[in-house]
Amino acid sequence: MLRDILRQYWGYDDFRGIQRDIIESIYSGKDTLGLMPTGGGKSITFQVPALALEGVCIVITPLIALMKDQVQHLIKHGIRAAAIYSGMTHQEILTTLDNCVFGGVKILYVSPERLSSDLFQTKVRHMRVSFITVDEAHCISQWGYDFRPAYLEIAKIRQFANSKTGKNTKSDAPHPTPILALTATATPRVIDDIQERLEFKEHNVFKMSFERKNLAYVVRKTTDKFTQLTHILTSVSGSAIVYVRSRRRTKEISDYLNEHLSSGTPIATYFHAGLDHSVKDDRQQKWSNDEIRIIVATNAFGMGIDKPNVRLVIHFDCPDSIEAYFQEAGRAGRDGRKAYAVLLYNDNDKRKLEKRISENFPEKDYIKKVYEHLAYFYQMAVGDGYGVTKEFDIDKFCRTFRHFPVQADAALKLLDRSGYIHYETDPDGAPRVMFLLQRDELYRLSETSPHEEAVITSMLRNYGGMFTDYSYIDESRIANETRLTDEQVYLCLKALSKRRILHFIPRSNMPTITYTQRREETEYIVIPKTVYEERKEQFTKRIRAIELYAGNDDVCRSRQLLLYFGEERAHDCGICDVCNQHRDNPSEELDDKRCQQIIMDYLADGKRHLITELNNLHIPERHLSQALQYLTSEEMVTTESSWIYIEKPNP
Repeated sequence: MLRDILRQYWGYDDFRGIQRDIIESIYSGKDTLGLMPTGGGKSITFQVPALALEGVCIVITPLIALMKDQVQHLIKHGIRAAAIYSGMTHQEILTTLDNCVFGGVKILYVSPERLSSDLFQTKVRHMRVSFITVDEAHCISQWGYDFRPAYLEIAKIRQFANSKTGKNTKSDAPHPTPILALTATATPRVIDDIQERLEFKEHNVFKMSFERKNLAYVVRKTTDKFTQLTHILTSVSGSAIVYVRSRRRTKEISDYLNEHLSSGTPIATYFHAGLDHSVKDDRQQKWSNDEIRIIVATNAFGMGIDKPNVRLVIHFDCPDSIEAYFQEAGRAGRDGRKAYAVLLYNDNDKRKLEKRISENFPEKDYIKKVYEHLAYFYQMAVGDGYGVTKEFDIDKFCRTFRHFPVQADAALKLLDRSGYIHYETDPDGAPRVMFLLQRDELYRLSETSPHEEAVITSMLRNYGGMFTDYSYIDESRIANETRLTDEQVYLCLKALSKRRILHFIPRSNMPTITYTQRREETEYIVIPKTVYEERKEQFTKRIRAIELYAGNDDVCRSRQLLLYFGEERAHDCGICDVCNQHRDNPSEELDDKRCQQIIMDYLADGKRHLITELNNLHIPERHLSQALQYLTSEEMVTTESSWIYIEKPNP
């Protein structure tokens, strides 16, 4: 039956890789964790069993753009799917949830933040839930590189979302709702943590090899990244992504490429989270359709983008972690043809990586000072503020209190994780409208244009309560219905607002601050160890790992990456820069002195490390044991039980 569903809706004759194993596991009602690399076909693993089982499958994903795209794609295939996201009206959310209760929806996409909503929890109690899918499951682990506190609500949903799953279940007795967790990047420690935090009844992991045989990983050491960038893009043809860390740099590099590589028609564009939705959609579409060859982007670009013919992914700036690098690099070569993932790296990158540790984890006294200044900024008295949401202009805040934006942003995120505020950095604030005239007064208007009349009619047809309160609207939906452009709809709403017919609040990407507790006295603010010390330690280890990867020119790049994710049987790929160098210069083998130096560099932080951590250095086993034997015999390092460290000299 499962293959029949696959053939009917997707046109494939059989599953690939570990898809069948994952599908059969969740279909039989078992908690399941699937590890599949980017482009491995994760969505099939929950969409097929969702159609085979009774009830609705709830898919939890942090990617709003992805959920919208997948819903549209599923509906085109005749599958009843829906999504709940910010910008929908209360009535639209209520209707969607009721459709799930009464069996009108098979797959429901929601964000993790939606799980704590009273309305959502109430409706879920009345749904027949087949199973819960957790996409980007590494976000639930405090050891993961992208931990999100909202994911911790997922396990609670199992307490009241009951289902009758399994192929032959006939009893009406409730069963705990099975969980299907999916991720493309997880270390062995994160794998265990995911299952523990989602309260798996038993460990059950299906793991696909992360090896990409067609993808050549390359690290280019260069002091002139711009020249190297143009050289690579000239040498390798085809669609490309260039990843950078700042929004400002996306435009800077895009302009540079158009100036140096274009013969007239632009070949590059840029993308970041701060652009208007219509602009982002237009640029993404042109790149996807090969109208634009190169897209220069922050890490806001790429999630859910299934473009198979990307030949190049270039990291102009070094990411914070192996996980982030591996996921972004993996967007190249999904069609199985030769592709390249290139990291441009120099000593300046190493300094920047080290600086990010202090930037992301400023001193606790500084964090408390930011909390105090936030109260002054909003004139919030001690004991007030619970539930209050305010727009947050970080530039104005930093100018007023003389903070650096990067450190202030990090402090606010740590206050968020500590439970004092909710700091929404990318709120996707949908436009809102409230009529200032009564309904009968609208009908007597005589000076409205045909376009304005069409916009008013569309809003009255689609949205309720607009005469008593603000309603969120979707300008694109109104544009489609009225056959106007998004720009024309916007101008009509501005004109109607200027004439006091309605009040129009345009779309806003301004961050917001919500007080989740009453304002506390500054001296009583507590930043927990799990939020600060433990997270800082993990962040530092990830920084060290990406530094080691970029600096290790002796071990195959693919082998280094795979060993990081626990694939101990990894072998040389034969196509990365290290393998090519060894093939061209076979005498340049990894010698003992080089191994010893790699170990000493790793232990240079002066901390105690587990000996097993040395496996992450990607040194072949025979070299590792010889180097350790020499270092201990020369008393250059100290081993104690399972620990290894450099003995600090007495003062």
